[in-house]
Amino acid sequence: MSRIAGVLAALHGQGRTALIPYVPVGDPFTDATPEIMHGLVQGGADIIELGVPFSDPMADGPVIQKASERALARGIGMPQVLAAVRDFRKQDKDTPVVLMGYANPVERFDQREGHGAFIRVAAEAGVDGVLVVDYPPEECEAFAAELRAQGMDLIFLLAPTSTEARMCQVGKLASGYVYYVSLKGVTGAGHLDTAGVAAMVPRIRQHVSVPVGVGFGIRDATSACAVAEVADAVVIGTRLVQILEAESRDNVAAAGRAFMAEIRSALDAMSKGALR
Repeated sequence: MSRIAGVLAALHGQGRTALIPYVPVGDPFTDATPEIMHGLVQGGADIIELGVPFSDPMADGPVIQKASERALARGIGMPQVLAAVRDFRKQDKDTPVVLMGYANPVERFDQREGHGAFIRVAAEAGVDGVLVVDYPPEECEAFAAELRAQGMDLIFLLAPTSTEARMCQVGKLASGYVYYVSLKGVTGAGHLDTAGVAAMVPRIRQHVSVPVGVGFGIRDATSACAVAEVADAVVIGTRLVQILEAESRDNVAAAGRAFMAEIRSALDAMSKGALR
């Protein structure tokens, strides 16, 4: 069992919803990412998604795009992302870490370091899962197998427009969890359609055996709790990035911790019952 699967199974057994924050590596400060990660865990995060900066992040809204641009301008690439994970692992051996990004940085790393280098180095650094936005499941069988051989999960996105056929394809390869994009559009856009989420998650579960996380549009405790009524995990990115970018270097980790604690407290206060 992977580290992600173990954490999600334990939370499920407790009737609790997983809290998964997203932060782009190298923003808002070049050297602050590991410290921010520790603050998020102290605040109640169960899994951390790390954004790999990329110049054309097609699924990301303006807030995360600008964060990615700032990180790139500071020289943050895949080597620095993996270094941040290694630094985090010096103190935290248990919290799962997922790299979320695009094909280009993964493939460029392999071009520079040799075929299969990304998976090998990521595993050595302590990465637990990979979500590559522009890797369709029909082209990922070998990649998924190579990740599993190193104890890592391949995580896929599903959207309101996903067909039954696409859900079946994802269900055959996905491990760890699947990430349901709760709205049509980019991160941080639109209004959270809780009724749509409530209708879609059961459909996804007909085809996917792993837990279902929901993100895009979750900004506060109220929206997190609404999603937690039906999802196994809530993912928060844009609002967290906005909070962190407004902070000073000395206070940035504490701000992340406080925001996570607010969401975690609200989720734990919900009456989840026993096993779903």
